[in-house]
Amino acid sequence: MIEVTDTIFINEDEIRLEFIQASGPGGQNVNKVATAAQLQFDTNSPSLPEDVRQRLARLAGKRVSANGGLTIVARRYRTQEQNRQDAIERLVVLIQKAAEPPKIRRKTRPTQASKERRLETKRRHSQTKRQRRLLRED
Repeated sequence: MIEVTDTIFINEDEIRLEFIQASGPGGQNVNKVATAAQLQFDTNSPSLPEDVRQRLARLAGKRVSANGGLTIVARRYRTQEQNRQDAIERLVVLIQKAAEPPKIRRKTRPTQASKERRLETKRRHSQTKRQRRLLRED
């Protein structure tokens, strides 16, 4: 079990890891060894509450397929184990971000001072343009 938050746990059986060849550092070894980790996770997992599932799909963007499969590719390190840990950590961080409920937007009104500042700026800008116009007519 992977603990994401106090209330969300993911069973390791829900994560599918595959190792693929990666570009980058490693010299000739990079052509022989599959070190990059490709993690597959189904966002329709029963481990995730519905609201978290929706936010996760929105946060992950293009990494989520049409059927709800989330793909994370980790190729930062030279070893399979480090890339595997990196992929799992990135999944956990993504789910943690999705688990945070969005802040409620409260409507506010502009203050009197901010209205006056805006109007004063508009007056100054208008004055500048008016002066340019007069100079060009001469």
